Amino acid sequence: MSEYTTVARPYAKAAFDFAVEQGAIENWHEMLEFAAQVEQQSDIRSFLKGALNREHSLEVFLGVCGEQLNENGQNLIKILASNDRIHALPEVARLFAELRADYEKEITVEVTSAVELSDAQQQSLSAALEKRLARKVKLNCSVDAATVGGLLIKAGDLVIDGTLRSKLARLANTLQS
Repeated sequence: MSEYTTVARPYAKAAFDFAVEQGAIENWHEMLEFAAQVEQQSDIRSFLKGALNREHSLEVFLGVCGEQLNENGQNLIKILASNDRIHALPEVARLFAELRADYEKEITVEVTSAVELSDAQQQSLSAALEKRLARKVKLNCSVDAATVGGLLIKAGDLVIDGTLRSKLARLANTLQS
């Protein structure tokens, strides 16, 4: 979790509420992601930190973002800059994405397996998780040979460790007790 979460939360919430009201959630998500990527560029960061004239640095930032930001997006950037919070922009974008996923009842699930999962296995797993979590599931699959077998599933705070490695560790612990 970023050190700017507390600072960014009200901005993300306000932007999200406005986006829902305007029916432009996708557009706002794209604008915030783009502006966050611009802010994370090392040249831009050093320019913003070293700028003596806040208005000039804001004009440069908005100029770099160009037509990627509509008038309302530019206003949010101006508010962030006037409150010296432009550095929290990546966290605002991250929190906005979380609010969007919650609103759209989506969740990204990290799945780690010993071998690559087939499309049929991914579809089956996705359907089972959608039923259990009551949300639309996006799988992010990765392969880690250290799991030996089975799956490690992480969905938000929920962790399902069905790996052979963890089962063997529990068995060894039980035998040693």
